[in-house]
Amino acid sequence: MATSLGSNTYNRQNWEDSDFPILCQTCLGENPYIRMTKEKYGKECKICARPFTVFRWCPGVRMRFKKTEVCQTCSKMKNVCQTCLLDLEYGLPIQVRDTGMSIKDDMPRSDVNKEYYTQNMEREIQNSDGTRLVGMLGKAQNPSDMLLKLARPTPYYKRNRPHICSFWVKGECKRGEECPYRHEKPTDPDDPLADQNIKDRYYGINDPVADKLLKRSSSMPRLDPPEDKSITTLYIGGLGESLTDSELRNHFYQYGEIRTITLVQRQQCAFIQFATRQGAELAAEKTFNKLIINGRRLAVKWGRSQAAKGTDVKDGFDEMGTGLEPVPGLPTTLPPPPALEEEAPANYFNLDPSSSPALMNISLPPPPGLSNPLPPGFGAPMFHPMGPPPPPPMALRPPGHIHYPSQDPQRMGAHAAIRHSD
Repeated sequence: MATSLGSNTYNRQNWEDSDFPILCQTCLGENPYIRMTKEKYGKECKICARPFTVFRWCPGVRMRFKKTEVCQTCSKMKNVCQTCLLDLEYGLPIQVRDTGMSIKDDMPRSDVNKEYYTQNMEREIQNSDGTRLVGMLGKAQNPSDMLLKLARPTPYYKRNRPHICSFWVKGECKRGEECPYRHEKPTDPDDPLADQNIKDRYYGINDPVADKLLKRSSSMPRLDPPEDKSITTLYIGGLGESLTDSELRNHFYQYGEIRTITLVQRQQCAFIQFATRQGAELAAEKTFNKLIINGRRLAVKWGRSQAAKGTDVKDGFDEMGTGLEPVPGLPTTLPPPPALEEEAPANYFNLDPSSSPALMNISLPPPPGLSNPLPPGFGAPMFHPMGPPPPPPMALRPPGHIHYPSQDPQRMGAHAAIRHSD
């Protein structure tokens, strides 16, 4: 047996003695001045069953103590953390990582075959320079888009919280605020995430967390190429004010020959036209939902054909068909003007439409106190049929009807003229 303390000197020589564990940033914690306890050959590895050096530490305030669970040899074979057994590069379970990289690592399960496999991997690790992966990971291809979208590059310290206090769930916890465990309602016992096994996670089988992430990846949005093969243009949105066309060209030239780059600074977007459809499809596949230039995440969409451009544009949508947010404070759309009556004649003088203005005579009554007939020019003249009627004399206008101060009868001798005529 590998963990025997008898006379088997070979097995004791293979026991692990290390100075520092292999941990991810989440398990290590955010405190740079962390203190650890080191116990040489403290426990046996839960995968290869060989004794190894156990490290124990507290990752932060109000966090639970954590310790290493597997040896460094098993950790290097799968490139995982010794505590949480998640991938060190992507922060994902091994099952998701192997699915994204198309890896099928059939690691033996029996004791004898597992010991033989581990010894061969240790020999390969010793012969390597420590900068490249070993085993199937060293021969794997580039990661897929699904793996890059699901990757968690930032630490997730919420995973280090204490466990739920079982006494508090029963209503028997007497520690109160001094209890180091969480006083929260537990999750549903039927939840598959409540039943996790460390060996299933290491071998990449029946992992409920991996199944949840794989289902999420199947429902993530995708950028399907349009059916029109003549479209070789990509729409890049969210450029900001500082991004230039040369920076876009420096990033997109790796996918194919670029024909033109049209930068629309007012709308902070750009249109990149490739020379071939293959280059445009490759650029869309490699940059969709993961294009970051100068710290800005940019949106990537397919352009539209020239025939459809201008015919399908509606109010509230841009050229790409994306809904535009309404600008607060602007008035709503004005109603259409009322229909004009084209057949109605223009009545500029507010006359009775039943009478003809060309044949109508205007006769005014004589002013009070006048018995003699009015002098010439003061009668009711006949309107000329081809011209507008002349205005009535100043003396015959109704009182109060004054257009200018010079037309006032009380001024400029107007009253004297009326008296002379009497």
